[in-house]
Amino acid sequence: MVQSNNKERTLEMKNRTRVPGVVLISMFLLMLSACSTVGNYTQPETELPGTYRGSVAADSEAVAVPFAGTIPYRTFFADKSLIGLIDAALENNHDLQVAIKNIEYASLGLKQAKLGNLPGLNLQGGVSRATTSDFGSTPLPSGKESAEEYSASLSLSWEADIWGKIRNTRKAALAEYLRSVEAEKAVQTRLVADVARGYYNLLQLDAQLDISRKSQALADTTLSMMRLQYDAGYVTSLAVEQQEAVKLGIEAGIAGIEQGIAAQENALSVLCGRMPDEIARTVRLSDLSIESTFSPGIPAQLLSNRPDVKSAEMALMKAHAESGVAGSRLYPSFTISAEAGSNALQSSDWFTFPGSLFSFVQGAVLQPVFQQGKLRTAYKQSRVVSDREEILFRQAVLNAVREVSDALVAIQKLDIREKALEKQERVLRQSVEHANLLFNSGMADYLEVITAQKNALDAGVSLADIRRQRLDARTELYRALGGGWRKGG
Repeated sequence: MVQSNNKERTLEMKNRTRVPGVVLISMFLLMLSACSTVGNYTQPETELPGTYRGSVAADSEAVAVPFAGTIPYRTFFADKSLIGLIDAALENNHDLQVAIKNIEYASLGLKQAKLGNLPGLNLQGGVSRATTSDFGSTPLPSGKESAEEYSASLSLSWEADIWGKIRNTRKAALAEYLRSVEAEKAVQTRLVADVARGYYNLLQLDAQLDISRKSQALADTTLSMMRLQYDAGYVTSLAVEQQEAVKLGIEAGIAGIEQGIAAQENALSVLCGRMPDEIARTVRLSDLSIESTFSPGIPAQLLSNRPDVKSAEMALMKAHAESGVAGSRLYPSFTISAEAGSNALQSSDWFTFPGSLFSFVQGAVLQPVFQQGKLRTAYKQSRVVSDREEILFRQAVLNAVREVSDALVAIQKLDIREKALEKQERVLRQSVEHANLLFNSGMADYLEVITAQKNALDAGVSLADIRRQRLDARTELYRALGGGWRKGG
């Protein structure tokens, strides 16, 4: 009897010392959880110039103008018809809606990752009934046809984040969420620019149509005049035929322009998420102001304002964190498990406390052995992916600076070209009037009249094209600086 009591006391002492040991191990694991297989992310150094190539030095006495990348599109674009189209596109465009769904998906992934370090808690209950043969290895007690067992338990397991696997998983999920947000902004800035360019192209086609119709009316007048002179014997039939050919060529050009207008209207409608239809416009190409009242800033601002550059950096941050996850799999994982519940062979004793209670606590270390080669290769692959994303980030920065520089140079040179073409167009319009007067007085032949009309038509079309290019360059500079995703009032 004394020996039995000693055994019970020994078992009781072991049970008393076991739980504090587990607690000490848990505290030790928590202290180790600050470890990580990779360091904290730092943005790669990029050698950016102080100014853009093609930028004009600011006048020290000039009034400060805002940075274009932060101007809302409703302020940057003054045309109400264009703003309405942009609003419709941002609401209905399918590419943008897909980007928004990507954000929702990444947000759910982030929410899931935030729960990664919570312990697993499971509630289990069960009833079992067993029967055996009379001649089996474990026969039932005499008079028993079956044996029953009743159990209910609560189990808990928790993995210590010693090597930063769970922490880096959260970082990767956060980076992916932020990347999707920036990707959506990039889609929006591209969409705003595409709508503006499509609208300006439509206005250019309107201008070409107006010029062609005026040229058609002039060609009709000239043809009528030549027919009268042919009847009077002053010109040959060749002159009449040549002028009629000019008129027919203009008519064919008008049909082509009208076809282009319909196609551009359809393209704009689809960008706005609508069925192809007419596009309302209340201004002419020549009515739009092209003067720039904003600053391109400095290249360093692209890192914080341009969505595609920020998206590329978020992709790099994600790859860096995933490299940490892959590295942590090379090391042992530490898990603490605990289970407590009630167990009895008779239902009447199921919840008879404390006799039916049981408990279990365990700490486990799991170290991969035969998978080391596979895990190490996966880690090396993750480092390659991280290096690749850094290269893509640097390339995104280079492309951003180049696009801004291209747009600045385009704005400057197109301004010079437009001024020259305006003068040329005025001179050629005067030459048409002079050619007609000289032809009527017999001092010029029909070829000079036809040439003057053709040159004037070409100059008018070229001038409209240059004005559209200037508007496009202004829009491209706005997009290249990261503008377009801010809505404004």
